Amino acid sequence: MMRLHAVLALFPDLDEAELSTWIEQHWVEPEQELDDGPVFREIDVARVHMIYDLRHRLDVHEETLPLVLSLVDQVYELRRNLKAMTRALDEQPPEIRGAILRALAGGGRN
Repeated sequence: MMRLHAVLALFPDLDEAELSTWIEQHWVEPEQELDDGPVFREIDVARVHMIYDLRHRLDVHEETLPLVLSLVDQVYELRRNLKAMTRALDEQPPEIRGAILRALAGGGRN
């Protein structure tokens, strides 16, 4: 867990106002601790890093950023779903796994 100023120290040209805007926009959602301000988990710092790169290195416009973040979030959700489906498939008996894999490969077409 990291405090606001520790996160800001990782990004030399990121100021508190900009990071606060990202939090207000819900692009980053750190934990909030009473009067101490936000506390960033590892996943939050990774998200700040991604947004920082998009804004400062790739020059993605602020108006475009919600769309880009939404698409990235969808990709990560798809990956989580595929991993869950793979785990579920691995738990099936061999004949069921084989039938599913054949169907995915196009072998189950009529």
